[in-house]
Amino acid sequence: MVLLFIAALAGAIGQVIVGFSRGGCLAAIAVGFRGAYLGWWIAGTFHLPPFLVLNVDGQAFPIVWAIIGSAILAGVLHLFFGYRRPYRRA
Repeated sequence: MVLLFIAALAGAIGQVIVGFSRGGCLAAIAVGFRGAYLGWWIAGTFHLPPFLVLNVDGQAFPIVWAIIGSAILAGVLHLFFGYRRPYRRA
């Protein structure tokens, strides 16, 4: 339950940084979890140190890399699904 809240918070912050939000709380949780994985992978690839790692029931959750990964993921999603035509009245 705590990991869901942390993932939702990280996903929401990542979406706010990019300025793209599609969906609600469930979308923020999904972006937060996938962003945490993406951020952790980027940090491991470039040998960057972990920042603000929370351990919840033996599960490590990197807060900073989750936010950075969520922002990258939300940016990619914005590139694919972000444009909408504005509604115009005749």
